Amino acid sequence: MLVFFLQPVAFGSWLPRIPEVQSAMGLGPAALALALLGMPVGTLLTLPFAGPLVGRIGARSAIITGFVLYSLAASLPVLAPDPILLFVALMLAGSSISFVELGLNVQADLVEKSTGKLIMNTSHGCWSLGIMVGSLVGSGFAAAGIAPAIAVPLLAAIVLPVALAAGIALPRLHDAAPQGETQRSAWSLPSPALIGVCLFVFGITMTEGAMADWSAIFLRDALSAEGGLVGLGYSVFAFMVAAGRFGGDFLKRRLGSVNTARLCGALAVLGAALLFLAPSVELALIGFGTIGVGVSVGFPLAVTAAAGIGDRAASANVAVLSFVALTGFLIGPPLIGFVAEHSDIRLGIACVIPMLVVSLFLTGRLKPRPVKTAHNPEAEIPGVL
Repeated sequence: MLVFFLQPVAFGSWLPRIPEVQSAMGLGPAALALALLGMPVGTLLTLPFAGPLVGRIGARSAIITGFVLYSLAASLPVLAPDPILLFVALMLAGSSISFVELGLNVQADLVEKSTGKLIMNTSHGCWSLGIMVGSLVGSGFAAAGIAPAIAVPLLAAIVLPVALAAGIALPRLHDAAPQGETQRSAWSLPSPALIGVCLFVFGITMTEGAMADWSAIFLRDALSAEGGLVGLGYSVFAFMVAAGRFGGDFLKRRLGSVNTARLCGALAVLGAALLFLAPSVELALIGFGTIGVGVSVGFPLAVTAAAGIGDRAASANVAVLSFVALTGFLIGPPLIGFVAEHSDIRLGIACVIPMLVVSLFLTGRLKPRPVKTAHNPEAEIPGVL
């Protein structure tokens, strides 16, 4: 849980500084959107290679090595002098993030298997707390007038030794699953049931990407927020995502997967509408928080639904789901940027509303489906992403 918490802290401190970097480079919304594509592109390109590599060296080694690479790469975007190098820097950061996050998820899964304790959801809640803390620290640095080129590398340097100590303290656990077969199966043609789950999660992750890249700029441009205030939107969003994840298992036990998804999906749509109409920073922050609760359990519930379809190995379905989720995260920010370029940031941020409505209508796809009793050896192969 500690390494999950520490991993996004440095990246979180970058988010409130995006408006400063935009102003320093003189970028419009569309140009900034293209530059911000670097991180998801780097992550997407690295995923096919990160899986076999983590399987070869082990999750613990991947976490330790990945934290070193990530701490270096996370400092590069604030040092970039132009949009092209900003794109490259973010691409390198995205590549390192995909590697270390894969190690984290594999290690958490192995700990669950070896101890019998469920920690995955709580671990992801700790990740949400980490990115919230990072964004708050970044906002504090901004309010104190500390330049991004100093603040982000400084925080990364502070976090790295603690993260390495925590990584070294992790147990040495090994996955006996045949990872080569799992990787091949992950890109098989998805079933209609899986397609429905993927379409559900697309709107969720698209909104998450939009909040990460555009919350600070929305507060600055739409509501004239200044200084440390511009970073509060994402801090509130991340806090409520964490709160929703910590309470998600309780809601799921009480209401079931579908009803939990419907409740949270309705909150996400309500929060996005409130954000679009918000006349003040205070109401906008309420909107960010409501969206955070709304999208918090979407991806975990989708993972459970995809893994439980039962037509093939759970890891194969979750791999396809992760690819679609990342695509949503990639598409959201540039879409908002292009709309904002030709209208304004309010209309840009409103682009998430129709996609959230689609996700809300697809919540029924999360209902567990009975599978035919025919023996399928592949479905018995364990695997993780």
